[in-house]
Amino acid sequence: MSETDRPTPHSTQNWLIFLMVAIGIFMATLDGSIVNVALPAIMADFTVELATIQWVVMIYLLTVTSLLLSFGRLSDIKGRRIVYSTGLLLFSFGSLFCGIAPSAFWLIGSRFFQGLGAAMTMACTPALIVDTFPETERGRAIGMMGSVVASGLTAGPVLGGLLIHFFSWRAIFYINIPIGLLTAAGVFFLLRGSKADIKRPETFDWPGAAIMAVLLGSLLMAITHAYEWGYFSWPILLLMGVCILAAVCLLIVESRVKHPILSRSLFAIRLFSLPILAAVILFVCLFLLVFLMPFYLIYPAGYPINGVGGIMACIFVALFVVSPFSGALYDRIGSRLLCTLAMAIIAASLFSLSTLPARTSFFSIIWRLSLAGIGTAVFLPPNSAAAFSAVSPKNRGVASATVAAARNLGMVLGVAIAGAIFNSVFYKLSNGFSLKEYQPALEGIFMDSFRFVMKGGGFIALLGMIIAFLRGPDRLNTGHSGPKARSGETGL
Repeated sequence: MSETDRPTPHSTQNWLIFLMVAIGIFMATLDGSIVNVALPAIMADFTVELATIQWVVMIYLLTVTSLLLSFGRLSDIKGRRIVYSTGLLLFSFGSLFCGIAPSAFWLIGSRFFQGLGAAMTMACTPALIVDTFPETERGRAIGMMGSVVASGLTAGPVLGGLLIHFFSWRAIFYINIPIGLLTAAGVFFLLRGSKADIKRPETFDWPGAAIMAVLLGSLLMAITHAYEWGYFSWPILLLMGVCILAAVCLLIVESRVKHPILSRSLFAIRLFSLPILAAVILFVCLFLLVFLMPFYLIYPAGYPINGVGGIMACIFVALFVVSPFSGALYDRIGSRLLCTLAMAIIAASLFSLSTLPARTSFFSIIWRLSLAGIGTAVFLPPNSAAAFSAVSPKNRGVASATVAAARNLGMVLGVAIAGAIFNSVFYKLSNGFSLKEYQPALEGIFMDSFRFVMKGGGFIALLGMIIAFLRGPDRLNTGHSGPKARSGETGL
């Protein structure tokens, strides 16, 4: 029996599998937002510099992004059940060692193992949903997974604040352990014998995986530190040299191995490669906004710090509400129109934010931010579903990991672009001042810099709108209204 012919589980079991997968992805997103809230407490506890504590976040991000594609390929070979449940176990034990960390460096090392586990779970999550649900329910399920991600991002700051207030920052890691272990056991037994348990007698491309990690790691390091260290400083030039050398080596290695991590045939599929590129652009726009908006709310707008989280949460609330409807619409009309419309909404959000005065009403801010959340929610479920429907089942692990890697890359690029543009404009207009020296006299310069970034993000979103449209129409089934999954990687 082929993979495409293998029967799917009963509907009740489908949603039980969804629950197990949702818990795993909820933990990963919750952990990220909780850790950001805890950084001041961790820094005070270990009495170290901010530059050291930043690595608590950086090592996790670098590890996840650098290894997503490798674990996606591994899940295609070994089966997603094993990779996903192992990832949850690693994440749980990494959380334990984070909780008992006696020093900042111990904590950073433990976060590396947490990142390994998170990369394994994130690489499998979308593919598990696609494997589990039939085409008629796939968009809805992916849309609901978007709501789960939004729930984790929204609940993180609130839950983290409560745990730190009543216990300590260590509690944010301990809470992962029982949930992770129970979910790992549930996934391990529940998915036995399902499509997630399919294994293939193929070799894993270890050289390609190592080179890929070096390439992405050096690139992300250069992107995140370029402004701080100097665009032409020797560390940045060295990192870019390593990145270029790794890219050349990867092309050579991947052209010679039988089962490469990066399949050129996969990226030759227009309905896969263009949605991936559009996803990178979307997350660039979203995190350009998410990174810079709190500074606007605190400095010129004058909102208290404890109120900023609630205002920013409106983006993720929109994700929670709209994503299931967007997924259901994909099942009926496909992805092209929805994704093009979504990028237009995000462009409207960014251009409208560029017109904000220094002080304005609460509602004036909320509706602009909500537009960004609505656009993101309209975009993500159909875009992901279209990318998965365009590839054959044997490559869904790599496809799943590529979608997750696109998300992480877009996040990093968005923060880096926002920081670089804002700091450059602010530094030039203020004759050498930086944002850490902000004072009310610099309000006008801040707003000019802020508007410059938002307008730039708006034009990037317009580019994303064009790319989303160029994917072309989805092929539709004649038997139902959902887009048709490809039987292979050819025919485009």
